[in-house]
Amino acid sequence: MRITAGTTMAAEALLFDMDGTLVDSTRVITGLWRGWCDRHGIDAASLLRVSHGRRTIDTVRLFAPPDLDPEAEAAALTAAAATAREGLVAVPGAAGLLRTLPGSRWAVVTSADRAIARSWLGEAGLPLPEVLVAAEDVAAGKPDPAGYLQAARRLGCPIERAVVFEDAPAGLAAGRASGARVVALATTLGAEALHDHDWVQNLSGVAYTPEKGGRLTFSEANPSFSEANP
Repeated sequence: MRITAGTTMAAEALLFDMDGTLVDSTRVITGLWRGWCDRHGIDAASLLRVSHGRRTIDTVRLFAPPDLDPEAEAAALTAAAATAREGLVAVPGAAGLLRTLPGSRWAVVTSADRAIARSWLGEAGLPLPEVLVAAEDVAAGKPDPAGYLQAARRLGCPIERAVVFEDAPAGLAAGRASGARVVALATTLGAEALHDHDWVQNLSGVAYTPEKGGRLTFSEANPSFSEANP
């Protein structure tokens, strides 16, 4: 259910997904996948239903025809993404929130490669985190929780005291499996798909205070709070 204005939440550390959570990269990602599908006779709609939040290599392995080398295809897609710029913007509220956070209290956990993450965060005008867990940093991508567990460990925060912000099914599953509290953003799936999650529209009106162990506050900009993630 939607988190109501005035809700507060204990949070020693904040762990953010990137695509759809901090950066609106839909135009770039959709264009790259549609082009790849067209070249190889793959149904783009089927791929796009499951690709968001997953590492490129994991999606390629799911859909590549037997005559393609998944590693080579993923590398080519990653190289194309690293130079993509058009349409990359910050999700509402992301810049304001990140600039208030102590570097030791937040991390980005993304299914993108490190070079893409750094490039896209910069292009969207967002600060770079001290802790960035990217695709090449984990043996298994989302929905496996390894990335979130690694980020919490590197921040020195017990995972149960962290809050994960996510927008995609694979990432939401990873956050829950990690043991962190999860806040979903309705930037990708829409509110109708988030009834099992505490959710906000975007990061507008989300504020953080690091004192006394850390606390999130949700204001009128993101006006029902559930106990789905106690």
